[in-house]
Amino acid sequence: MNTMERKKKVKLCADIAMASAKTTPTSWSNALISNARKCEQGTVLVDKLIGPESQLKLQKVSNNMISFHKRVQCKKILKRSCNAAKKTKRVGDSRLNVATIIAKRLVKKRTKVLKRLVPGGESVDEFSLIKEALDYILSLKVQVDVMRSVVNATEVLNGDKVMKSVK
Repeated sequence: MNTMERKKKVKLCADIAMASAKTTPTSWSNALISNARKCEQGTVLVDKLIGPESQLKLQKVSNNMISFHKRVQCKKILKRSCNAAKKTKRVGDSRLNVATIIAKRLVKKRTKVLKRLVPGGESVDEFSLIKEALDYILSLKVQVDVMRSVVNATEVLNGDKVMKSVK
C-alpha cells in the first residue's frame, strides 16, 4: 500500500469514527457515513466500525432528510415566484439601496460555498446550516487533536524502541 492509499484509508476511518461518535445524528455525520458506504471498502469499514445495523438507522434518517429536502425545494420555488412578482412591482422602487443588494448577494454566495463544504449541507436549510457547520468544525477540531495525540504517541513509542536498540 503506497502513501496516498494509506492516507485515504486513515481519512476514511477518521471520518467514519467522527461521524459515529455523534450521539445525536446530524446531517453531516449521516452524509459522511453514506458517502463511505458508496465504495466497497467503505461499506466494510462502516460495518466493522459501527455495525451492520447502521444501514437501517441511516435509511430512516435519509428518508426524513429527503422529505425535508423536498419541502425546502418547494419553499424555494414559492419564494422565487413571490420574488418575481415583487420585482415586477418594484421596478421603479428606489428604497432598496445598492449596499443591501450587495450584502444579500454576498450572503447567498457564502451560503452556497458553506453548503458545499459541510457534508450533507445541500439538504439543509440556511438556519440549520449554521448549526451543522459549527458542529462539524468542532468535530474536525477534535479529530485533529486526536490525530496529533496519535502522532505524538507514535513518536514516543518509536523513540523508546530506538533507545532500547541502542542499549
